Parts: sequence; structure tokens; C-alpha cells
Amino acid sequence: MKPSTTKILPVLGLRANAAQFALLVAVNALVGGMVGQQQTVLPLLAHAEFGLSGYTFLFAYVAAFGIAKATSNWFAGTLSDRYGRTPVLLAGWLFAIPVPLMLIFAPDWSWVVAANVLLGINQGLTWSTTVIMKIDLVGPAQRGLAMGLNEAAGYGAVAATSLLAGYLAEQYGLRPAPFLLGIAYTALALLLSGLFVRETHPHALLDAGNMAARGASARHGLDANLANGQIFSLTSFREPALSSASLAGLVNNLNFGLSWGLFPLLFATADLSMGQIGLLFALYPGVWGIGQMATGALSDRIGRKHLITTGMLVQA
Repeated sequence: MKPSTTKILPVLGLRANAAQFALLVAVNALVGGMVGQQQTVLPLLAHAEFGLSGYTFLFAYVAAFGIAKATSNWFAGTLSDRYGRTPVLLAGWLFAIPVPLMLIFAPDWSWVVAANVLLGINQGLTWSTTVIMKIDLVGPAQRGLAMGLNEAAGYGAVAATSLLAGYLAEQYGLRPAPFLLGIAYTALALLLSGLFVRETHPHALLDAGNMAARGASARHGLDANLANGQIFSLTSFREPALSSASLAGLVNNLNFGLSWGLFPLLFATADLSMGQIGLLFALYPGVWGIGQMATGALSDRIGRKHLITTGMLVQA
């Protein structure tokens, strides 16, 4: 009797992929935690241990992080389509390994900037890939829910870890205690990603096949064979919905970057303790994360546009 060669086809939907989806939520919480370990502490570290008070020096590490993350975000999508999602996810976590060690042993500020370049690459590859993998799993009907849960886990972990790092810094000093969190997060994430996360690219191919069968790609004017330059042009300038969404995301993250550099220093001038600074800083990403648990699912029902518009008005 010949062995069966029947392949088990992937199934789309949150319920059908609940275990893998929950695992990816946990992994993205660890991604957010890598940022949270340093957001409260680094501006204070710059002033207390390196004697830096100029905002130009302080924002160098935020700029380094943002540029590295933006670049790796771009490559995360392309590489995950070419080589699969899990190799890109694992590669992103390998870039995270030196980050907490560099922050613990940094003899000058250039080490902090270099660590944030590596952290930006880690965030771009891992955060983007977990988003892609969740969307792969749930299919078209629940993409907003998938994105909302992903962002809730990530920014919730930013908030919780910022709070915890502030407490550790207050109790045990600015180094090394807060950055030991990063070592633990990286080790756990590599274990989960390497042993338990399964490849989701077949789910994406199934979804694409279903769309092609319905003629959805043709109706929306999409071409699966667009070159990278054409994709950049569409998402940045030529396609109104994509370009406006990209601009909204740019403004949103610019504001987050400003808060990262300015808020801890602003709060420190009010003679607040590091624990209090950590609590105040955690409020921003905490509310951000909790809110997306509702808005992601809501966007599947009422659409994305009005939620984006309302959110930008509130931010303004």
C-alpha cells in the first residue's frame, strides 16, 4: 500500500488558527517589550551618566532607530514573500541579541546610537513579520481584528515594560537592571519563534488564490507582479488611499518618536521619581494598545477611513 501523498491544506480564519495566532500575539508582545525596556531610561541615562543635555545628541538615537526600522520594514515584506515568514522573524531576533548588552556596557553615547540601529532592524523585521503572519492566518474578513490584536500586544508591552523599567531603575539604578529585561525577552522570543511558530506563507497563497478566483485583484486594479519601485510610488504618491494612509502613519510615528525623546526629560524637570516617569510615559502606549483591541475589530465592520480621520483629529 502506497503512503498517502495528500497534503493538508491551510485553513483561513482566527478560530481555525487560534493557537498559532495566540503564539504570534505573545511574540509581538516581546517585540514591544524590547522598545519599552529603554524608553523611560535612555534619556535619563544620557543626562546622568554621559553628561548629555543637548536635544541634538539625545534625538540621535531616536533618529537612528527610526531610519533603521523604516528601512527594515521595507525589506521585511519583500524578504518574507521570497524566503518565508519564519526565517525573517528569526533573523530579526538575532539582531536583538547584542542590544541590551551594548546598553549595559556602553562606555559612550555612540554605543547607544549603534544599539538603536540594531533595535530598529529588530523591530522592523519582527513587528512587520508578525503583522503579516497574523493577516495570513485570518484571511480577508478579520484583518482589522488581527491588526488590532497585534498592535494591542505590542504597544501594551511597550507600556508595561516602560513601567517596569522605571521601577527597576528607581530601585537598582539605571544600569544594568532595566536592560536585563531585554536579555530575557530575546531569549524567550528566539525559543518561541524557532521551535513553535509555523510558516504562514501557504495561507497567504491560499488567500491570493481565492481573491484571483473572485476577480478581486482585477476589480481593485492590483498587479501581483509590480516591481519594488512601482510599489513605493503607489503607496507613497500615486494611489490616494495608500498614500494618505502612509502619510498618517508617518505623522503618527513622528509624534511617538518625539514623545520618546522629550517626555522623560520633561517629567524629570518636574522632580518626579523614575517610577513616576515610567508610569506617565507608559500611559501613551498603554492607551494606544488597549484602544486598538476595539478599533481593529470595529474597522472590519464600518471600514478604516473614518477611524483614521477621527484618530488624526484627536492627535492634532
